[in-house]
Amino acid sequence: MKDLGRKPLRVVNVGLEIFADELKNQSVAVTQVRWRPPAGGKPHLLEILEKLEELDK
Repeated sequence: MKDLGRKPLRVVNVGLEIFADELKNQSVAVTQVRWRPPAGGKPHLLEILEKLEELDK
């Protein structure tokens, strides 16, 4: 923990790309993750996915 401020900052950003862009503008190493909830977060589609996963076990 004592070396935390001494090493170059590296960030994984999950969310708004503008946040990653601002970090890049400040010469921070950034990896942008384009994550979306499974099935678009729609409950009825999530239920179907869960049933399919159960069949796969």
